[in-house]
Amino acid sequence: MSWKKTFYEGLKSGIPIGLGYLPVSFTFGFLAVSGGLPVWVAVFISLTNLTSAGQFAGTNLILAGAGYFEVALTTFVINLRYMLMSLSLSQKLDEKTGTGARLALAFGITDETFVVSSLHPGILKASYMLGLITMPILGWNLGTWLGGAISAVLPQALQNAMGIALYAMFIALILPAARKSRSVCCVIILAVVMVCILKYVPVFAGISSGFRVILVTIAASAFGAWKFPHDPDGKEAGQDESQKEGAE
Repeated sequence: MSWKKTFYEGLKSGIPIGLGYLPVSFTFGFLAVSGGLPVWVAVFISLTNLTSAGQFAGTNLILAGAGYFEVALTTFVINLRYMLMSLSLSQKLDEKTGTGARLALAFGITDETFVVSSLHPGILKASYMLGLITMPILGWNLGTWLGGAISAVLPQALQNAMGIALYAMFIALILPAARKSRSVCCVIILAVVMVCILKYVPVFAGISSGFRVILVTIAASAFGAWKFPHDPDGKEAGQDESQKEGAE
């Protein structure tokens, strides 16, 4: 498959993510500018961060007058899961992909692009990944600029409603995969149970939201790798006979 064809394939896969990022980053831009940051600063944060949780948490600390170290450490902890995602995807990348290209592509790894690229069959080409991350990056930064630019006229009710957009988009991405794969479904259930335990059991009350995400990601990924390993042909261990026949 040619470079251009795989790039457009990735671009097509990234369009829904980019569109979904618009309302969420719109909210971020609105909140950042309403809190006192210039529009260009809000856009610069989106250009260099590209993560909703990290940006919202970091910006809230900035607006609260926190120091540089506190902002940097909080953002690092919340975004640490993207290192794990990048390491995981590096195993699927074409071996010909150089170090510089891998570093550049890692910048565009988000929860949603990770899910889409993980479910993509076969080897991941650098051109496909470049296409996949292009629209989310554009959508995220465009939404930030729009939100900051019209922050003075957006109603508070609409601003609050946009807060659930990212979660709704992620659910829409993961449910089709869970319906087709028993392993994905089991890992999702485990992750949800762990999040609830860490959040609502008093003994774990001191764990921050960032560390909760990291712990759940590591545990759920380790469980999936142990319980549902893949053979060289890409089939799940424990795959039922009907699935095997359909795959054949």
